Amino acid sequence: MTMRKLLVLAGLPIAGLAMGIGAGLWLAEAPADPDSTTAEAVEGESTAEPEAPEEEGEAPEFAKLNNQFIVPVVEQGQVAALVILSISLEVSAGKTEQVFAVEPRLRDSMLRVLFDHANNGGFAGHFTNSEAMTQLRRALLEAGRQELGHDLRDVLILDIVRQDS
Repeated sequence: MTMRKLLVLAGLPIAGLAMGIGAGLWLAEAPADPDSTTAEAVEGESTAEPEAPEEEGEAPEFAKLNNQFIVPVVEQGQVAALVILSISLEVSAGKTEQVFAVEPRLRDSMLRVLFDHANNGGFAGHFTNSEAMTQLRRALLEAGRQELGHDLRDVLILDIVRQDS
């Protein structure tokens, strides 16, 4: 029994180190090229375009928002937890540049939705159940469409973690 405890105690730091390295590699992404959006592309685009019919066979594109969303969960006037989300947006073909051109406004409107969700208890209990996640995605999609119109097809929550204090 003591040898087993010794092996477990010796293995925990090694497992923790391996998990830390893995998390560091996973979170280390290449920064987006800020010069990739040209002024001409931004000037020529409008967020109030009418919805165009999709051509058959046109594949959507995915725009992963550069930074994670960090949402505090406040209980009894104290930050009880942090919820961290990674979000990608499914957009019509050729519209990823438009996403990054309006990303600051897009992130602001999505953070408002996430803060409201947290303040209404959306990240308490079984917050990852299907119904709660569907409501959150729907609210994020609505907020995103205020900036991108119907070029935004869907909001994909890639990662969600709650870290209690």
